[in-house]
Amino acid sequence: MVDKNSVQTVLDLIRPSLVADGGDAHLVDVSEDGVVTVELVGACKGCPMSALTLANGIERILKERVPGVTKVVAADN
Repeated sequence: MVDKNSVQTVLDLIRPSLVADGGDAHLVDVSEDGVVTVELVGACKGCPMSALTLANGIERILKERVPGVTKVVAADN
């Protein structure tokens, strides 16, 4: 099982880059199978590049730093 606190800690490290672009990502959930759900807010919400931000930014870094993370998805709003 993925440690939710570890995921939050890494998101906190990523956050300044997102905020610098006018957006942010909030942790919603971490499932037992390692899927991390985040809510994109601000400029990130609805941005055409948000899928790229999730896959090449947030997901890549979380997979590197938190054992057991398998995927990062955006929360449905």
